Amino acid sequence: MARDITRGLVSGEGEFSDAVWADVLSAVDRTYVDLVDYQEQLEAKNAELETMRSFLGSILASVSDVLIVVARGGRVEEVSASTALRTGAPREGFAGRPVTELFSEADRPALEAAMTRAGQGRCPVMLEAGLIAAEGETPLELSLSPRMDERGRVTGHVLTGRPLGELRQAYAELAASHDELKAAQALLVRNEKLASLGRLLAGVAHELNNPISFVYANAHALERYAGKFETYFERVQSGADRAELVRLREELRLDREIRNLRDAVAGARDGAERVRDIVEDLRRLSSEGSGERVAFDLVETARVAASWVMRGSRGDVEIGFAGADRVMALGRPGHVQQVVMNLVQNARDAAGPGGRMELWFGAEAEAAVLKVSDDGPGVPDAVRTLIFDPFFTTKEVGQGTGLGLAISAKIAAEHGGQLSLCPAGTGACFRLDLPLAGDRP
Repeated sequence: MARDITRGLVSGEGEFSDAVWADVLSAVDRTYVDLVDYQEQLEAKNAELETMRSFLGSILASVSDVLIVVARGGRVEEVSASTALRTGAPREGFAGRPVTELFSEADRPALEAAMTRAGQGRCPVMLEAGLIAAEGETPLELSLSPRMDERGRVTGHVLTGRPLGELRQAYAELAASHDELKAAQALLVRNEKLASLGRLLAGVAHELNNPISFVYANAHALERYAGKFETYFERVQSGADRAELVRLREELRLDREIRNLRDAVAGARDGAERVRDIVEDLRRLSSEGSGERVAFDLVETARVAASWVMRGSRGDVEIGFAGADRVMALGRPGHVQQVVMNLVQNARDAAGPGGRMELWFGAEAEAAVLKVSDDGPGVPDAVRTLIFDPFFTTKEVGQGTGLGLAISAKIAAEHGGQLSLCPAGTGACFRLDLPLAGDRP
């Protein structure tokens, strides 16, 4: 530029020409603009650095874990406020100190080896080391991560750690919470089953009342027959003549009562057998269902559960069975009965008086399958994704807990199966898949 200006000198008076002055002013303007641009960029970078410094400072001041930033040579650059608080030393006194001096002498070789491994492997390394603290040595679980620049070169390390005592306490609290959660889940399953059984009490009482009343009536008839025969045999033993005995037999109508006696005995026997069958079904239905999984007939188990729901139901709801007559599944029959009872109860409520439901059985893809469908209004699209959520219910307040389907889905999952909602169609349809066992139907 100076050479160009020199060539622009005008002859004679030794003055610059107007063109030269214009070039000089233009160059000055460009230089000024560049300087202003550089200044703005520098101020922006300084602002970014100040923001980053403030951000890092807030992190170092707020973290509760031990945090140590180490340079390439293994010397400390920064520490968190929590580190200074644990060691009882000011934060300013850590800069430049070898990081190994902050830990027990026995752990220093392992710390140096860990930093070497982290740098070579470009990945975090976990180890335990004792931090020299104000109250004595504090065992830490350390995570040691390498710091790298834009070229991928290791420029230092970052150490973060939490006292092992706090970790062990947290693990213990987590384990205790897990045990409490399992206990709560087991209690929910038991309570839901008791609620289901409670809904059936009216039907059970009616079922037991009929055969017991029949036995009671026949017992009274037998007592009356026994009195007549006792009267007749007393006269026989007292030596009554044939004519008197014939007359007494006609008066007491013993020939007809003998036939009635056989009917009364048969009726009492039938009533007692009916009570026995009801009690046996109740025993199977109320079984806890815990213990080892066994092979059982899904069709028979579902029929028993469904029959009890229908016994306690009000209104005329038709139930049908379709598909295979026998499907062997693997699981706990007591728990599966609870699932079926929940599904049948929901289908009965959805179908309403005059409605119909159907239970279909089969085996598909190594799974024992039960489908429970009804001709009710179906499940709206807006709630299909919420149907298995705990405490979600479409029933009115006080008529449903919202736990039936959630617990049923959990029981199916614990069996290695699945409870799902069939594709949208007429009414609602739920499908229960369980592991298949034994021979297919």
